[in-house]
Amino acid sequence: MDKSRRDFCKKSITAAAGVGLVSLVPGQLSCSNPNETIVFGAIGIRSMGYANMRAFLRQKNTYCKALCDVDQSIINQRAAWVQKETGKKPDTYTDFRKLLEDKEIDAVIIGTPDHWHCLIAIMAMEAGKHVYVEKPMANSITEAMLMEKAVERYEKVLTVNQWQRSGQHWQDAVDYINSGKLGKIGRIKAWSYTRKDELPIVPDSPTPEGVDYDMWLGPARKRPFNKQRYHYNHRYYWDYAGGLMCDWGVHMLDFALFGMDVTTPNKVMAMGGKYSFPNDARQTPDMMNVLYQFDDFMVEWEHAISLGQQKFGSSAGIVYQGENASMTVHRGGWEVIPEKSHKGEPLADAVPFTKGQGDLDKHVANFLHCIRNNKMETNCSVKAGKDVAILAHMGNIAYRTGEILHWDKKKLEFTGSDAANALITPTYRAPWKLPNL
Repeated sequence: MDKSRRDFCKKSITAAAGVGLVSLVPGQLSCSNPNETIVFGAIGIRSMGYANMRAFLRQKNTYCKALCDVDQSIINQRAAWVQKETGKKPDTYTDFRKLLEDKEIDAVIIGTPDHWHCLIAIMAMEAGKHVYVEKPMANSITEAMLMEKAVERYEKVLTVNQWQRSGQHWQDAVDYINSGKLGKIGRIKAWSYTRKDELPIVPDSPTPEGVDYDMWLGPARKRPFNKQRYHYNHRYYWDYAGGLMCDWGVHMLDFALFGMDVTTPNKVMAMGGKYSFPNDARQTPDMMNVLYQFDDFMVEWEHAISLGQQKFGSSAGIVYQGENASMTVHRGGWEVIPEKSHKGEPLADAVPFTKGQGDLDKHVANFLHCIRNNKMETNCSVKAGKDVAILAHMGNIAYRTGEILHWDKKKLEFTGSDAANALITPTYRAPWKLPNL
């Protein structure tokens, strides 16, 4: 959105409010225009940040103004690609704060490691930018709650890249759950199996040329560079991420919350460990089972690194087990398999397997639509991102403490566990500070 139009919108809305035309704010004076170009910048562009950036450029009327990454070689590759695709060379930065100073940028994509999500997102909203952030939305329970507060304070659109929320077959599956045809749902099982090899332990080494490693660490504790903690493998270390639980778990568990219309459980327990590769470099468990107890049903999470075998037709998915039928849904599609009575009669109609499609582009389109039309509720709003991030972190905290944890929904803390409560809020390394909202 160009500056003159943005200023006109602000002045028009202010004037309307001043004369009491509150019904026009921000509705009729939304200054929405489906043909208006949205200018964006991307921060963290090696993997999913790059995929998201490409999805943005596949949409009409988008312009990539700037790129930011701590690795100069990645910046050079992505900037060359953008120039080739669009004919315009983006500005480039290694410090995201410089990108946020650009007043022409309307929105930012955040594709950094998890431990950076909260700080960059809140600073972006404070700078007047809308936010498209990778999952999990935050690397701790407190950060997730702070990001929701920031959306309320700065009134910016934020969506989380849990892109199944924009998938038609996922929405159809949730509609079927809401129809009641499954009967009383007593248990939901979600899982992820990933085929990975052992991650060897290697000695620390000099930082690669062109990498701003101190910026990569950011608020995480200071430690020497080690290639096994960098790039993709960062997800296996508590300082930067939450293992497979916060990688695939947030995708699948999101639909346990969505389908049942719930937020946090009453109780959680977890068991697991490093059983596939007990002596490798990973810190997070390669096998783990988590049980969440809600008021009248259970949710079970199960993950394994190294197995890679499909379960119910997919290496990652979710099953709703009802008294009349069970429904399986995953990225490949969904189906309903009826239970049978004692006489062998089906208790519900079968729904044959319905194939799904990739939905990243739809998710990005929804985000851009919400910006253009002043709609705060995206397909995966800050609340949806917060709820499943908290659920995933609860499972990890239960594993790390070895305790059966009870969640106090009013105090937003665990009851009677100092060890668990100590893991709710991260400690930031100076000079970075946890946002105060």
